[in-house]
Amino acid sequence: MGEVVIQVRRNGPYRVTGEVRLVDLEGNEIPIDTGEGSIFLCRCGQSRGKPFCDGTHKRCGWADGTET
Repeated sequence: MGEVVIQVRRNGPYRVTGEVRLVDLEGNEIPIDTGEGSIFLCRCGQSRGKPFCDGTHKRCGWADGTET
């Protein structure tokens, strides 16, 4: 299994690369499409496809507070 990297992206989702298992609150595995080598997890809480990012953060004006 390769190294898992979770990258925090400014005002965007977490980018996860590497082989991971994602499970829900009941321990059921959530299917992951890693065809592009990464998955993107929602940080803003507004995605309709949680836990995955669907780009809603751009439309709702969410910011992570790192602006200088």
